[in-house]
Amino acid sequence: MDYSALIAKRRDRFAELEEAVGDPELFADPKRATAILREHGKLTQTLGVWARLEAAKRHLADNLELAKADDPEFAAMAAEEIPGLEASIASLADDLQYALLPADPNEDRDALIEIRAGAGGDEASLFAAELMRVYQRHADLRGWQCEHLESSPSEVGGFKEVILKVTGSEVFRHLKYESGVHRVQRVPATETQGRVHTSTVTVAVLPEAEEVDVEIKPDDLRIEVCRSGGAGGQHVNRTESAVQIFHLPTGIYVRCEEGRSQLKNKELALQILRSKLFEQKLREQQDAYSSRRRSLIGSGDRSEKIRTYNFPQSRVTDHRIGLTSYNLAGVMAGDLSEFTTGLQQAEMAERLAEAGS
Repeated sequence: MDYSALIAKRRDRFAELEEAVGDPELFADPKRATAILREHGKLTQTLGVWARLEAAKRHLADNLELAKADDPEFAAMAAEEIPGLEASIASLADDLQYALLPADPNEDRDALIEIRAGAGGDEASLFAAELMRVYQRHADLRGWQCEHLESSPSEVGGFKEVILKVTGSEVFRHLKYESGVHRVQRVPATETQGRVHTSTVTVAVLPEAEEVDVEIKPDDLRIEVCRSGGAGGQHVNRTESAVQIFHLPTGIYVRCEEGRSQLKNKELALQILRSKLFEQKLREQQDAYSSRRRSLIGSGDRSEKIRTYNFPQSRVTDHRIGLTSYNLAGVMAGDLSEFTTGLQQAEMAERLAEAGS
């Protein structure tokens, strides 16, 4: 497909954004500045992919010609590079196609990952801790930063709930597919008769909200301080550093006691609250849209079963796209690339179909 016309429009828009970015008055309106900088960054990436694709095509054309050279050794060297160039062109074409689709303004955002133990008692809390480590390892593999914001440990060494913040390039674009119910099938350590149990963990991936995204009115909040709970340390249970915030209009409740400072915990709690309110706002928009759209990759709803981890068979299945991998060890070590790629391809196909309808 010839994307030249679309790229020409993107170049015109990029020139406009370059002018806007250079305007000293840009940051007088923080919300507008944020939107412009995000669009500028997205277009920079898109035009970069186009440039690499065109360069790869030229390189391939040169090699195809050189492969016909009279010198057999020279021709063989040129021919050897052809499969790699063809694969690179196919990959870049997919990247360009994805980049040219209507942009999701949240893809470039950092993300909060909320992991909660579901059905299964102690075993669910243990798997919640393992999923937390999966996302921490995945962040390491991608060069992202992962910060532990809040947690509620279980008595067996797992977590009833844990919240992580992941910071880096296109974090939400890659992690958004993790929202939903994760089911684990295995023999728990406490099982004496070798029976396989099924437990569940709920994951919610929230795009990090900025103050310009959500207005929180002080009158809508009830903020309480209390003593931190948990094990260890002279600080715990001696000072009222834990903060819990109730958002009265929505009933959303956030508690934060991870930090040693009451002020720090209040900042973290407000950060989590903003992201929850922003997610709710996005969900309302999606619900209004979903009446005419069926998502192939799932709604991201927390009640939707998205993936099963079967330990006896070393199998992981993503139910949204019917993809099964027998690399359970790799997945638990943080390698989610096979599933992320499959889900991105499914979403791209769906969005292209929508764009053409």
